[in-house]
Amino acid sequence: MKLAEVLKNSAFESVSVIAGHSGLDKEMKNITMMDAPDIIEYLHPNDFLVTTAYHFKDNPLKLLPLIESMHQQECAALGIKTQRFINSIPIEVIEFANMHNFPLVEIPLETSLGEMVNATLNFMLSQRTAELTTAFETHRRFTQYILKGKGWKRLVEDLSHMIGKRIVLLDAHFQVHTSSYTRQSISKFFIELHGKGFEFLLGNSLYTCFTTRNTEEVFSVFPIHTHMGKPAYLIVLGEISFEDQRLLLTIEQATNVLSFELMRENTVKQYTRRARNEFFAHFVEGKFTFPEEIENRAREFSLKKEQTSIIIIGKMNTLNMAQRPFSKYSVEIDYMYEFLESEITKAPYPSQLFVKEDHCIIIMSVSQPTYEMEQHILPYLKDIQTYMENIFKISISFGVSNVCQRLLHIPNAYKEGLSALHTGQLSGNTPFIQLHRPKDVSEMLRIIPTKDLQEFYQHVLLELTNHQHQEEEQILLNTLAVYLETHCQISETAKRLYVHRNTVIYRLEKCEEILGKSLKDPDTTFHLRLALRIKSLLQTNDRKTEWTI
Repeated sequence: MKLAEVLKNSAFESVSVIAGHSGLDKEMKNITMMDAPDIIEYLHPNDFLVTTAYHFKDNPLKLLPLIESMHQQECAALGIKTQRFINSIPIEVIEFANMHNFPLVEIPLETSLGEMVNATLNFMLSQRTAELTTAFETHRRFTQYILKGKGWKRLVEDLSHMIGKRIVLLDAHFQVHTSSYTRQSISKFFIELHGKGFEFLLGNSLYTCFTTRNTEEVFSVFPIHTHMGKPAYLIVLGEISFEDQRLLLTIEQATNVLSFELMRENTVKQYTRRARNEFFAHFVEGKFTFPEEIENRAREFSLKKEQTSIIIIGKMNTLNMAQRPFSKYSVEIDYMYEFLESEITKAPYPSQLFVKEDHCIIIMSVSQPTYEMEQHILPYLKDIQTYMENIFKISISFGVSNVCQRLLHIPNAYKEGLSALHTGQLSGNTPFIQLHRPKDVSEMLRIIPTKDLQEFYQHVLLELTNHQHQEEEQILLNTLAVYLETHCQISETAKRLYVHRNTVIYRLEKCEEILGKSLKDPDTTFHLRLALRIKSLLQTNDRKTEWTI
């Protein structure tokens, strides 16, 4: 309560402010009456002290150290009863009070200090009671809106009408939850500020006001506490004065009701999210028995039987979060997944989000995959990557499947998305967007452990390499390799090796003799081709190892 408001009370009709008039807008929280030499030790910030100055009757100038100490302690004011023990207040005390805007009140002899204190306390109590009654009625009114199913919008519109200002409710990811007017660009404005590292709440402040440079609009931002520890925001378009306690109490009650409703809504979302994710996991793992069961369950999640789709699998790189406590880590991961849920609404085509283990899966409906991929889907995924990097300081990569034509083909497309994600991880780039393509022979061979590759190679070509000197071994292996590359054409082999045709025949017969197998047998030539490809792969790996060393 302001000191100026208290002084308007009838108990102060006969008093006069003799100094520090500019400080009458100070906040006053208590009035106390005391006459003691160590009085300053019992005072608190925003206290209004009234006294007879009995202990200063012999030397009124000692009031100066008292008022200096009260000013340092941020007390509200000092009231002195004159003509009882001191006749007047020293000019030095008045000058100090004027210089530091510290209100100094002169109380006449006939005024009872006890009655003044009691009247002030009653006045303050009645004001506080009125504020609390208003807060209670406001809280009850807003709670009834929620209980009766009138929803967020009615609550926000009513609050807007009560305070006479427009209001926007943003969720923890700065998406518009509801608004008392139609402007939607405010969400983008706040997202851009957040992306630039702007802090909307400073320290432990109840709310924050700021003005934009370009439009000079004033925004008052009130936090709405959520289960994640990341607040949602009630944005009031206009300044809310910190002095208007009744208005602040009204807004506080609204944010309390909204906070509880957000938590209740999150509980429902958690249940729905768990059901969605369990369905998807069972679907791609083949745990459903009949196609009809899949189709019926899929309809609950807006998945159609005949639907052309692509599967996008995302994985966050959370290595820099590994050292955080598990509870904090879990909350932050949930917060990121909730952000992805909000981003699904901005997808260029109808999409559904699922989570399986540490992967987020987007099923996106498409009609012209090639055009849509280049023009809309890839830019959309890149925007998500940019936002994750700017806001969460974390990277997310995506693997994208080929198009699947029907609902029942989604498990195969899911495997393609995982394969694409794995291929992108092998590239070493972070973040990436990797489109699926079938693996060639070399890529499939790299998946097989090196030990197994060496064992197969030695099994097929061991006889050929053990019976020859190194030079002769290389000649035979080279001839055999070229012969297989030219589809077993002897003339073409001779031409490439710059030798006579009979030389090629001799070398091939020598290979057959050592191997004990005919080169006209399809299985033999297939095994030899594969062994020679493995040999090339192993040599490449050896060179990479040497370079690393």
